[in-house]
Amino acid sequence: MVHYILRRLLYMVVTIFFISIVGFVLIQLPPGSALSAKIAQLRALGGDLSQDQIRSLEERYGLNDPIQVRYVRWVTGAIHGDFGQSFTFDAPVNSLIWSRIGFSVLLSGCAIIFAWVVSIPIGVYSATHRYTIPDYIVTIIQFVGVAVPDFLLALLLLVFASQVLHTDVGGLFSTRYVNAPWSWGKFLDLLQHLWIPVVVIAAGSTAWLTRVMRANLLDVLNQQYVQTARSKGLTEGVVVWKHAVRNALHPLCMALGQQLPALISGEVIVSIVLNLPTTGPLYISALLNKDMYLGITFLIMLSILLVVGNLLADLLLAWVDPRVRLE
Repeated sequence: MVHYILRRLLYMVVTIFFISIVGFVLIQLPPGSALSAKIAQLRALGGDLSQDQIRSLEERYGLNDPIQVRYVRWVTGAIHGDFGQSFTFDAPVNSLIWSRIGFSVLLSGCAIIFAWVVSIPIGVYSATHRYTIPDYIVTIIQFVGVAVPDFLLALLLLVFASQVLHTDVGGLFSTRYVNAPWSWGKFLDLLQHLWIPVVVIAAGSTAWLTRVMRANLLDVLNQQYVQTARSKGLTEGVVVWKHAVRNALHPLCMALGQQLPALISGEVIVSIVLNLPTTGPLYISALLNKDMYLGITFLIMLSILLVVGNLLADLLLAWVDPRVRLE
């Protein structure tokens, strides 16, 4: 098992290295730069920068250096925890990301837990009660969950919470807790606002995982070893949950690797609609303004989430299926 984990960790390092090269090159490909976008914005507002100021900013951010020089400079700084300077916000990339990434991880983590806790029992119930009215209802909800866009679901939940529940909506905190220090009251206020973005982010993956769980469990229940377990006199609950469900979890475990970055991507749209202080809107701003150091740092973090998700999926699959550990 130790060699299995070490191999996966080595693959992670190599993958992230090549992703950093490709991502850094891709971010440089669009014409223009953050400086040209800033100059255009100033001129639209009636202002301008002198040539000396422009040259000073180009030297400061290394915009005229060759791409390999900029990449080496960025990687060298990243190893020491310095991801460069954001031109758009005129602030270190570290401070911009660390001020928001905690909320992004919280939302994504809660969304994954919500999706798994809801999809597995519902998928099992739907498979064991096939062609019943509850099964048809679950199937309809699955199609709706997959089909409804995140932004539309977010707007519907905002209206429902505001008009029906009469709660404060939008953002993660009420107005009086936005700039307040952490306290028990602020934590409870966060929980009151957290359920809307978590449900919206997890809706699509929950519906998809429920369908996968139902379909795979139906296939497993027809296997001969399940029939053998029934013939030995085991109760149906033991047959389903101990023997069938464990083998039906394989596709869900393999999908975990893609869930983390997918949830982060879904969080971008939800954060814009709900006005959440997460990394999503900041990432969109970095891409629109060609803020290369901020953009590449976000891209690397999404890549790290992908490879970490794949590592967790491999470990979970090795725990569920002992045959994986013998490879």
